[in-house]
Amino acid sequence: MTDHLTYLALGLGSGAVIASLAIGVVITHRASNVINFAHGAIGMYLAFAFYELRRSGDLVLPVLGLPDRVHLVARPTMASALMITVVLAALVGAAVYWLIFRPLRNSPVLARVVASLGLMVYLIGVVDLRFEGAAATSLQLDGPLPTHLVDAFGLQIPADRYLLAGLTLAVTGLLWLVDRWTRFGLATRAAAENEQGALVLGLSPDAIGLANWMLASVLAGLAVILAAPLAGLDPATTSLLVVPALGAALVGGFRSLVITALAGLGIGMIQSELLNLQATHDWLPDIGLQQGVPLVVVIAALVLRGKALPDRSSLAVARLPPAPEPRHTMAITLVLAGGAGVALTVVDSSYRSGIIVSAIATVVALSVIVLTGLVGQISLATFALAGTAGFAMVRAGESLGLGFPLAPVVGILVAVAIGVLAGLPAVRVRGLALAVTTLAASIAVEELLFRWDWFSGGAAGARVESPELFGIDLGIAAVGHGYPRVAFGLLTLVAMTGAMAAVVNLRRGATGRQWLAVRANERAAEAVGIPVARVKLGATAVAAALAGLAGVLLAYQQQVVAAGSFGAIESLVAVAMAYLAGIAAPVAALLAGFLSAGGLLTALLDAVNEGSSRYQFALNGLLLIVIAVRFPAGILGRGRWRRS
Repeated sequence: MTDHLTYLALGLGSGAVIASLAIGVVITHRASNVINFAHGAIGMYLAFAFYELRRSGDLVLPVLGLPDRVHLVARPTMASALMITVVLAALVGAAVYWLIFRPLRNSPVLARVVASLGLMVYLIGVVDLRFEGAAATSLQLDGPLPTHLVDAFGLQIPADRYLLAGLTLAVTGLLWLVDRWTRFGLATRAAAENEQGALVLGLSPDAIGLANWMLASVLAGLAVILAAPLAGLDPATTSLLVVPALGAALVGGFRSLVITALAGLGIGMIQSELLNLQATHDWLPDIGLQQGVPLVVVIAALVLRGKALPDRSSLAVARLPPAPEPRHTMAITLVLAGGAGVALTVVDSSYRSGIIVSAIATVVALSVIVLTGLVGQISLATFALAGTAGFAMVRAGESLGLGFPLAPVVGILVAVAIGVLAGLPAVRVRGLALAVTTLAASIAVEELLFRWDWFSGGAAGARVESPELFGIDLGIAAVGHGYPRVAFGLLTLVAMTGAMAAVVNLRRGATGRQWLAVRANERAAEAVGIPVARVKLGATAVAAALAGLAGVLLAYQQQVVAAGSFGAIESLVAVAMAYLAGIAAPVAALLAGFLSAGGLLTALLDAVNEGSSRYQFALNGLLLIVIAVRFPAGILGRGRWRRS
């Protein structure tokens, strides 16, 4: 019993971080009706800035085009560094609200989701640029909290765990008092319920939103700063702490601060106890079981809170960009694929790699366009399905002796089965709730399935057999400048063209009309006899098949696949890039493929100025923000959106 209590108490530290981030998510959601997926990334950047300030006295700036850093003092004290970081956090929160989310307050749900994803991508990219190599490993994570052991109730626990939990509960209590008994709290709740009504009463929604975003950013920064000595700092991993935080916020209904904080603490404690159970019970698999806790919490909350159909108030925010008839899409695809096929035979290896990556990214974008653009279901688990297909293909080859093309077919079918199973919550929920669910599912699949040794090959990964058809080697492997082989490039172009043809034909037929009817108004679609649940699951199956096709192509491209080959960040980027190009038009997938990291744009940037492509990830995030704010339909759809 003592061991269980010890691990539960140790989980107070991570639980406090989850709770603090969740409180910030609730605050920003109530202030501006936004679920900020970049909340963890904001805290991540501020923590990096704090520890670099402590190390060198330099303030790292998050704006591309400005100097990387500004020297403030030789070596600030802990107190002065915290004060400077709090001011920086408030400024970051103000800038994020005023420049990004204030203009988006009346925009579609998807535009707000993509803007927050763009902000996450941008901050991860900027931190990677500012802290690459030795600059990141040289940070000394000496937090402000004491770490000596405290003997209480027969348990010896580091003091920082208790202090983190105590500070979180104290801040939660203070915010609850402010929310219930002060004019600012009443004004925030009034603006959250009815912004126009708040204006009539003389309240300023802009001032309320600005103050809440500044407060949430400060909380995010302090939470990650205090927790960094426990969990370390990594741009992607730390940013994804927002996933359990979203689960806690969902338990609290994105309203109750107290319930949200308690749920966050509970998630952290349960995750810690699962580590204990794995260490003491050999029958439990050695995988990241604790990463499945947020998914279980999210699904439980949705089962209790979800609705079968949206109410009238939700219909106004379900707008998506118009979905034009794909009249010339196949002609454009055939011309581009034919040109790329010819180019494969004459260009050097960097451009051949760019063509291959862009072709695969086009298939990924098609998966996103089908489910999100044409049906209105915001899914953030595309690469989880792609990875499932890739690993399943390898297992089919090793266990069943299947080769190309039967092994890829098995992989795609497994992805479809998993996708439909994961898509069952879509029958009851949609919009932001579904986005949270699929993001939690993506993390769970990555940690539970992709780290299962039998399925993925363990830490060393699994080697992918080269595709071969009628004795013809279609693989990518070659020596020297022969890599990547033209044959594999042609294979990816054929797969891309076939995927585009399938999507275009479905869009033009009765299936496409049903998709658009469900996207436009589920109540109306149900009223005229369209089986909404069946249509959603059918679209999920199509999107999963496309993601699976991309996954097997990626596996063949990488030759060795491991757990990190298909990360959750890639799923977020896939949705964002599809939106950037034009989420409701299949032809936009071609542009999304061109813009993808490692694709043709990367090859062109490196050809113009070697090394410039390392800025592409951050620049893509910045471009996503601009497009979401200025052109809600994406690059190709901006004119149609304005006319509508």
